[in-house]
Amino acid sequence: MKRLRRWLARGAAVLLGLLALGAASVFALSQARLAHRYAVPAESVVIPNEPAAIAHGRHVAIIGGCIDCHGQDLSGRVFFESAMIGRFVAPNLTNGKGGITFTDQDWIHAIRHGVRPDGKSLLVMPSKQFYALSDSDLGALIAYLKTVPPADNVLPPSELSAMGRVLMLVMKDLPLLAAERIDHGAARLSAPRAGVTVEYGKYLAVRCTGCHGETLAGGRIPGTPPDWPPALNLTPYPGAAVAQWSEADFTNALRTGITPRGHQFDARYMPWKVLGQMTDDETKAVWLYLKSLPPREYGSR
Repeated sequence: MKRLRRWLARGAAVLLGLLALGAASVFALSQARLAHRYAVPAESVVIPNEPAAIAHGRHVAIIGGCIDCHGQDLSGRVFFESAMIGRFVAPNLTNGKGGITFTDQDWIHAIRHGVRPDGKSLLVMPSKQFYALSDSDLGALIAYLKTVPPADNVLPPSELSAMGRVLMLVMKDLPLLAAERIDHGAARLSAPRAGVTVEYGKYLAVRCTGCHGETLAGGRIPGTPPDWPPALNLTPYPGAAVAQWSEADFTNALRTGITPRGHQFDARYMPWKVLGQMTDDETKAVWLYLKSLPPREYGSR
């Protein structure tokens, strides 16, 4: 009996040692990725100061989701917190207490590349979508952000739980580290001229890919909790809900959050209140682009 107890004690000690080793490995590997510094070259983007350009920058901030994540006054908020994954915070973008003081290059690197001033990656920042912003739109957006009145809001930092670190290592499509998802040296495409065209609709619809996938075929959004609703298939696949909508149905869904069948979108998951502020021409352009897509089976992101 004593021998059995000794063997059990030794087995428990070995098991605890393996668990400790595994936990240490997870921490070390995840921390290496979190602490990685990205060398992003300086970029030349004109930051305008004309009222019309600043007003356009505010429009870009609204339909781009900046206000949806960072709040109406851009003072930031905790937008997701779970003991299983961690806490994700949209920081205070003003220069009030708890806010930030960025140079123009800091703004460019954060928005377009997902990189903090210290070179580390931002967490869950949709820079992959913002990477497509034209220099003109990016410059106008930064110009607007620099004019936002100071707002005092001291927030806790974003942080990953132990399970969040594990998920970061095992789920390759989990969009946690913004800078990891961007080819920072890739040639940038020229933005199309604004107008009611398929090309301009594609430019605008890039911001939809974060939830609906690169192909816009929808399905389960990687890394979201089990109760998070899947994204709709936006392609003209036979039988897909949106494929049966008219342009008027699409516009109404964005403006009111209500589908043709009377379903009310939950603004926590589908940012219709933000997208509904696109101009009529922008909405028409996005609709033209969606109708031009090749049909994709639901979930083939």
